Amino acid sequence: MRIGFGTYTLMVAVVLYGVLLGGVAYSHIVYFPVYLGHLPESAVLTNGEFALHEENFWLLIHPMLLMSLSFALWINWRDKYRRNRIALTSAAYVLVLVISSLYFIPQLREFRDSQRSSISVEDWHARGERWQHMSWLRGGTLFLCIAPLLLALAKPEDDAEG
Repeated sequence: MRIGFGTYTLMVAVVLYGVLLGGVAYSHIVYFPVYLGHLPESAVLTNGEFALHEENFWLLIHPMLLMSLSFALWINWRDKYRRNRIALTSAAYVLVLVISSLYFIPQLREFRDSQRSSISVEDWHARGERWQHMSWLRGGTLFLCIAPLLLALAKPEDDAEG
């Protein structure tokens, strides 16, 4: 079986998507329960000299994954089967990014600044819980959306008609 350049571009996209999913899993299992479960006191995790800057990971992986998905889509464009599956994963991922930029990221900024807020501890806890539940849905969506990408990779490149 011949492995062509289109398959290699898909491999890179799948690996980067897997890195993204690893970050999602880690954040939701280890980081967010501690950080968002004890606001405003736990905001020290994201403030000060020794703060954790999780955004560094996301600011690195998102552009890399977007570029790899775009490149894989472009290289595999003539293969309808692959094109449709790469496009589906890409569209869902972009939609999640848009939703994240409109809701999740602004909320994280407010959580970071919670120590300087007059909002009650109970309200912060409720907001943190709601954010986590919504973010689990977001993460679950991302996990489901790797399936079309894996199906595109599983299809041999020689079978161009799909």
